Amino acid sequence: MNQSRLSILEEWLCNYFKLDSISLNPLTGDAGFRKYYRFSITEQSYIAVDAIPDKSNNLAFVEIQQVLQLQNINVPNIITYDLSQGFLCLSDFGDALFSDLLTLDNFQASYKEAIKLLPLIAETPLPENFKLPSYDADFVNLECNIFTEWLLGAHLNIKLSEQEKSQLQGCFAVLVDNALDQPQVVMHRDYHSRNLMILKSDEITERSETIQLGVIDFQDAVIGPITYDIVSLLRDCYVKWPNDRVIELFQYFCELVDAQNKYPDISQAQWQRWFDLMGMQRHVKASGIFARLYHRDDKTGYLKDIPLTLSYLVDIGAKYPELRFLHDLVLHQVIPALAAKEANQVILEGSK
Repeated sequence: MNQSRLSILEEWLCNYFKLDSISLNPLTGDAGFRKYYRFSITEQSYIAVDAIPDKSNNLAFVEIQQVLQLQNINVPNIITYDLSQGFLCLSDFGDALFSDLLTLDNFQASYKEAIKLLPLIAETPLPENFKLPSYDADFVNLECNIFTEWLLGAHLNIKLSEQEKSQLQGCFAVLVDNALDQPQVVMHRDYHSRNLMILKSDEITERSETIQLGVIDFQDAVIGPITYDIVSLLRDCYVKWPNDRVIELFQYFCELVDAQNKYPDISQAQWQRWFDLMGMQRHVKASGIFARLYHRDDKTGYLKDIPLTLSYLVDIGAKYPELRFLHDLVLHQVIPALAAKEANQVILEGSK
């Protein structure tokens, strides 16, 4: 964001709050194009957002905020906004990230609080004049191919033969079918530990459930598969928990869904397959996006998250013969190429 746009944002806020001047303190940005600033007026803290209209889903943010709030989901209040300029002023949830709270001792109890919100989000009623995008076959394929273009191609210079390209597309087709086979619900699409805020916290133990969570970054919501948000949460691209505990938490999610009695004929084995393959699709996409953020957007901070993301593809891919090619590709080509690239980078930096 250049200085002239910052000045326009400051002027816009001054006009709204009837001030002569305002001091905006920049916050660490996310993976998108939005810029965030914190400011205070008479000891009340706010968040100013600069979201360039042609690069941000600003109308979706406003519309989805309203319907989530009606579902009693804690989302930031919208104080004022200007869609034409791409400016928003929000209430401030503070700096306490859910991810910063979590430990091996407390994460199961804590995650249950986050999981309880998912059925509410999934069943969010939408206004008649507002339609969310559909996470359809074209959408899923587009995301899968980010892996091919940006991680394999731009980042690692891995060139696949025509036969390998066909085999990889065959794996992607399995992931597409898996997404489309599931019940389609309102999907946050980025529901993980860094997009949840602690609004109230006391000492957390395995037997205490005392946190109140706020939900942010919901502007990319779609209508999509029911397991997408739960796999985003439990098989997080930024932190990896013991698989047996993850499965227990997923079963807790399934129990919450079963209690609604909307999907009585879905077996636990089917739920597990949906969950596993949904995670594979998300991690394929995420590893490609992390590479794209580096090469296209000059954001280096996400490169360190690629190895963990790939580890899920190896672990889960080994369970499904129809995904064997993807598993082998990541294990025998992608991970070694990534390690070699990182080693070369260390050598180059050491020689400077």
